[in-house]
Formats: sequence, structure tokens, C-alpha cells
Amino acid sequence: MADTCKSGPSYLSLHRSGELERRVERTWDLLSPCRVCPRRCGVDRLSGEIGYCGGGLLPKISSYGPHFGEEPPLVGINGSGTIFFSGCSLRCAFCQNYEISQERYGTDVSCRELARIMLLLQERGCHNINFVTPTHFVPQVVRSVSIAADQGLSLPLVYNTGTYDSVETLRLLDGIFDIYMPDAKYADDDVAKALSDAPRYGEIMEEAILEMQRQVGDLVLDRGIARRGLIIRHLVLPGDLAGSGRVLAFIAERVSRDAYVNIMDQYRPCGRVGDFRADPRFAVLNRRLRHEEYESAVSAARRAGLHRGIPLGSS
Repeated sequence: MADTCKSGPSYLSLHRSGELERRVERTWDLLSPCRVCPRRCGVDRLSGEIGYCGGGLLPKISSYGPHFGEEPPLVGINGSGTIFFSGCSLRCAFCQNYEISQERYGTDVSCRELARIMLLLQERGCHNINFVTPTHFVPQVVRSVSIAADQGLSLPLVYNTGTYDSVETLRLLDGIFDIYMPDAKYADDDVAKALSDAPRYGEIMEEAILEMQRQVGDLVLDRGIARRGLIIRHLVLPGDLAGSGRVLAFIAERVSRDAYVNIMDQYRPCGRVGDFRADPRFAVLNRRLRHEEYESAVSAARRAGLHRGIPLGSS
């Protein structure tokens, strides 16, 4: 791991050996019939058909630029070079990027244009290229990285996902992404189905995070900047709908007690949560998170033995 950090991002060695171009071909094959994500909806995206995710043949982006609101190891001084993709393999009722993820606001770009954006972010001094919600555009991302590597891209790549990801697809990314940033959203599959239309989310999320950990391991920093490894996010929901204790126990017991975990407290009612106002199970989503609910999740993380990224104490 240390050698990889010193020699630069791992995709550069794949590029030099020709393996990166072979990964382009293998991931491209996933587009028809589409089986990029666990839904395996089977549309022919090569002919322009649109999947459940909203993705067709061309990558679709809503915005890009240096971002200073990400985790400190990604932001550094010059920001994380974020590229926000439109559409999503999930349907989270409370998504704070609802217009992007579900109304699919954005612009189709070619893979060559996506490569140009990566190089522009590198020129602007960003510490990494951060692909936000890339799951449904994995083949296009891999092709764009190959083009950008030809033209001098040399920054670490971040896979920033809601974690409805196929292990089959993730294995094709081994050696391409140095940093994975998955959400660990839910412990309960019934809640995941109701709130995100994500059947078997718990099993799929756990298998995906374990595969990511196998590929990159615990987070490695170089003068405070992430170079390689896993950063896990968990959004605490009102009424403990996320099952925070169980999610955090999974991370500690099966991933690593040295995992870097960001327990997030920024839940607010948005998106489609009003649809659940009359549902006794989910009406609680129509209020903000309470301080004691967040502190309960932080305490559960500490009891499980997690410590990296975890707040030190109550405010």
C-alpha cells in the first residue's frame, strides 16, 4: 500500500501495462444488456435505451468543480475535484440532491469531454478527482479515465457512492480507484425498500464495502491528504430508521476497527419525505434529526471500537 502511494495512483500502472484499456472493454460489455448495478435491468444502453437509473449511453453530469464540503482528508487546501453525475441507482425519498438524482437535471457529455473535465480539475490544483454517484456510469468513467491518463491525469480517483453496487462491477475497478467513499445507509432491508426502493440493500451494501476494503484497505494519509483507502459515510436518520448501531457494528466487526467513518448529522426533510407524513413507521422523517439521536449513534460507534473520523465527545 505504501509503495502505491509513493508511486502515484494505481490506475497509472494499469494504463502503462495496457490493462486499463482491457478494463474499458470489459466494463463496456456490461451496458448491453445492462447489468452494471445489482438491479440488472437489462436495457440496451448501447443503443440509447434508458435504465432505471436514468443512464443511457453517454455520461450525464450536473456540475463539476473544486468542492470544500467533503471530508477533510479529501479537501485539503485546494478542494476535492468533484464531478456530480445525474441519475442514480437508488430512489432515496430524502435525497438532498433530488433534482439531480431523480429529476435527472444535467447535461450529456462524451467520454472525451469527461476526460477533459478531469484534466481541468487537476490544472486547478484539486487533490483528487471525486466521482459523485458514479455507479450507473462505471463503464463511461473507466473509458474517460483511460483517455485522461493518456493526456497526463495523475490524481487519485474517488468512488463516491450510495453503495447499491455490484461486486462483479467493483472487481473490474480493482486497481483503478485508490479511494472508495461508500455510504452505509441502512441495516433493515424493509426500510431500504420503502425509502430507497433498494431490495436487499443490507446484503448488497455489506458485500460491496467488504470488496472495497479488500481492494484498498484502511485510509492512508500523506500530510493529511487521502492517498488510498476507505472512507465510510453513515447518515443518522430520525427515529433510528437507519439502524445506526447495527451498521456501525458491521463496520467495526467485519470491515475494520481502523476504518475512517464519518457519522453525519445533516439530515433534514426534503425530496419526497412528505409522502410518508401519514405513515406511522416513517412520519418521523418530517422533522430534523435530534442532537440526542446523533449522540446515540456516535456512542454506538465508540462502543464498537471505531475511532477514526468519530467525534471525540458531546458538544
